[in-house]
Amino acid sequence: MEEEIFEPQYPAALYTSRPNPNALLSPIYDWTFKGLFTQETDESYLALQSFISAVLGRKVLNVTLKPNEPVKQTDEQKGMCFDVSAEFDNGEISDIEIQARKEDYDYGVRAEIQAARLLANNAKKGSNWEAGKVYQISVLNFHYEKDDNQEMTWYTMQSDEGKRLQDKLNIIFIDLVSIRKKYGTPIEELTPVEKWGLFFSYIDNEKKIDYVKDLVKTEEGLMAANSIIRYMSQEDANWFTQNSIDIYERDRNTILANAEKRGLENGMKKGLEQGLQQGIQQGIQQGIQQGIQQGIQQGTEKKAIEIAIALLNEELPPEAIARCVKLPVEKVLELKESNNL
Repeated sequence: MEEEIFEPQYPAALYTSRPNPNALLSPIYDWTFKGLFTQETDESYLALQSFISAVLGRKVLNVTLKPNEPVKQTDEQKGMCFDVSAEFDNGEISDIEIQARKEDYDYGVRAEIQAARLLANNAKKGSNWEAGKVYQISVLNFHYEKDDNQEMTWYTMQSDEGKRLQDKLNIIFIDLVSIRKKYGTPIEELTPVEKWGLFFSYIDNEKKIDYVKDLVKTEEGLMAANSIIRYMSQEDANWFTQNSIDIYERDRNTILANAEKRGLENGMKKGLEQGLQQGIQQGIQQGIQQGIQQGIQQGTEKKAIEIAIALLNEELPPEAIARCVKLPVEKVLELKESNNL
């Protein structure tokens, strides 16, 4: 059975402005989640410190935001963008992200690559191989593995016998599907991670407002997060941006799915036509694959440009737009100039 996708009370795809004076944005969506922890205000830093502390099971100190685009060491190295990158406790680093829907790739591989980049960038110069611990923290609105019902799973490097290395590289998945089953539990019985998971899931849900209010009162970081969400929700621009990004992500996934379907159909047709001649078959497959990749790239870039122009019209910073639609900042600035925005 397909896993049912959890949607907030006000799905991002349906609203370009605040639907009513009480409506709240949902941190299930990437734009609001980032805004919650990256405001560079005392409230935002308090929320970020509280969340990281809840995940790691200890109070972290001296939390500061870091650039979310790590430097590429070579032209061939994959570019990436961290959602919320923070340093704390004098050298430890985390990347925190939320995933509203499951994409068609292996999240384990993705998390390993992201954590490895964090660790490589955190290594200190010298001959002692020093580096602070890094944590790739992914909040998932679905099960990482189909039959995995753990609320939080923490991976480190270890031997076949279970002997751990230095715990420098840490990958943590937080499963909102499992945490939502704790709704209605007496609040004093909830763990800090469960409190944050229920906050992410239900802060916008008017039917659960009393429970969430009681939940928020128990922790200063949650109170700060609640205040930020309410402030952000007053601005129609945030609803518009959340809608635009969600539509872009859905369209991109549709383009990918359609391209794969066309590629499979064309591959089968060509294979039947050409028979079993291996050389010809390889050439066909290569041509089909190149065509698929080119179509995907052109389709996704066109959609990204459309969204970028719409967000520029809303007078959002080019740097923020570039991160959201995954275009180079230079391209966004070029669009701003060419469209007189």
